[in-house]
Amino acid sequence: MKSARCPAILFCITVGLSGQGQVTKASATGQAAGPQGTVERIKVHGKSLEGNLEGDSPDRDVIIYLPPSYGKQTNRRYPVVYFLHGYGIDADRYWNIMKVPEAADKDIAAGTAGEMILVHPDAFTIYNGSMYSSSPTTGDWETFIAQDLVAWVDGHYRTIPDRMSRGLSGHSMGGYGTMRIGMKHPEVFSSLYAMSSCCLTASLNPGGRGGAQAEALKSPDEAKDAKNRGILTLLAEAAAWSPNPKNPPFFFDLPIKDGQPQAEAVARWAANAPLAMIDQYMPNLKKMHAIGLEVGLQDGLAASNAILDETLTRFDVTHTYETYEGNHTNKVPERFEGKLLPFFSKNLTPGKR
Repeated sequence: MKSARCPAILFCITVGLSGQGQVTKASATGQAAGPQGTVERIKVHGKSLEGNLEGDSPDRDVIIYLPPSYGKQTNRRYPVVYFLHGYGIDADRYWNIMKVPEAADKDIAAGTAGEMILVHPDAFTIYNGSMYSSSPTTGDWETFIAQDLVAWVDGHYRTIPDRMSRGLSGHSMGGYGTMRIGMKHPEVFSSLYAMSSCCLTASLNPGGRGGAQAEALKSPDEAKDAKNRGILTLLAEAAAWSPNPKNPPFFFDLPIKDGQPQAEAVARWAANAPLAMIDQYMPNLKKMHAIGLEVGLQDGLAASNAILDETLTRFDVTHTYETYEGNHTNKVPERFEGKLLPFFSKNLTPGKR
């Protein structure tokens, strides 16, 4: 696991904290005038990630935004939004691209969002992403997000430890994680906001053009050096969705062998698609206070996100669905500031001043 890094605009001081975990506090500088929140970079130990067969560290980097009044109103508690980053880059880069502290400070100053704690865990793994799934190979990321991380944050910050004040969100792989984890844990989260969710539909030929190259790999170390994003994505998904503890050195089964789809592995991949599992979780989704979906019209994932909208509509699950002019990534900072933060401000129960 890479060590936590502080962007150039932040001044960092490492401090100790009781219990498992390490905190780096940072005060923002160079921002617009007005009240500013603070940033803390912590490590959270994931018991659910212990012993994962990939060998990824169970001690995960997490970035926390604390709103401007947090250090002054010491009896006040705050709602919390958890954001899951996408595949291929870590939470730190997402944080910087979205300019999280600046966006939150700006919304709070403008009155378009209330004060809340923002939590961004890092799910970057040996194959560039965990898929936020439950697997002996990658670790149980579902439980890490919904239980380990939430319990750690509630135990170390002045949160409102109630589902009505807790939201889950994410982009791309993180949107997938939002839907997957959210619909299984309505007792933890009351509001979901999924941006450009990937991996919603069940592919019956998931090997793709990278299947032969993936088959030729001899070791995880060789795979780490692969430059082909398609191959790494295939490996990450196989580790998450078709794990096999008895198949070293990768400890997963590829969905393609000798150029042919492997029916058993393909079925397991299909079972991990939200649109394949969603019917059984409709009662949970109907318990949600609010669900927001969005996707760019020029995004290659627009069609599958539209199907998710249609499915929720068919089952009378209350939700919102927005499309906009944009591709998969070019509007993420704008949408985070203008849509995601106001959505949670509107739908999460705030703390008493």
